[in-house]
Amino acid sequence: MGTTSGRRPGGARDRDSAGRARNARPRDGLGRPLPYAAEGVARQPEGVVRDPAETVAEAQALLDAGRPFHAHEVFEDAWKSGPEAERGLWRGLAQLAVGLTHAARGNVTGGARLLRRGAGAVEEWAADSGRRQPYGMDVAALGAWARRLAADVEGGPGPVDAAARAPRLR
Repeated sequence: MGTTSGRRPGGARDRDSAGRARNARPRDGLGRPLPYAAEGVARQPEGVVRDPAETVAEAQALLDAGRPFHAHEVFEDAWKSGPEAERGLWRGLAQLAVGLTHAARGNVTGGARLLRRGAGAVEEWAADSGRRQPYGMDVAALGAWARRLAADVEGGPGPVDAAARAPRLR
């Protein structure tokens, strides 16, 4: 029996070493699963602990390359491994990256919603923490970028170019 686009060779479910379900299918630059036999882009390693400057630099490089889904994974690592007091910041940045991912995939509703949610999250974190430019990032400018992009996505003709519309984190 041959392999179809959604079926793993041999029919077994993908599992990690702990037995948790994992999707080992290759992915495109926006994180969408491809057929098993397709050549995808390199996946972002998960669970990497980086210092905040490394997190921002790596996420910016991925955003500039039009890979916001992968940037979201970098922010997610910071959210999960960083100090409790900063989790809201990194979670909000992850939401911004996922919002851009959905906008680039043509998901108008999800893209706009996540962009606004992420903008609100980082702005709320900045207000609560008193830190307006954590790690050199201008939170107000990021919020404004996200709201502009959300409005453009809702009024635009289709998917956005993720690299062309990527934010400048610093």
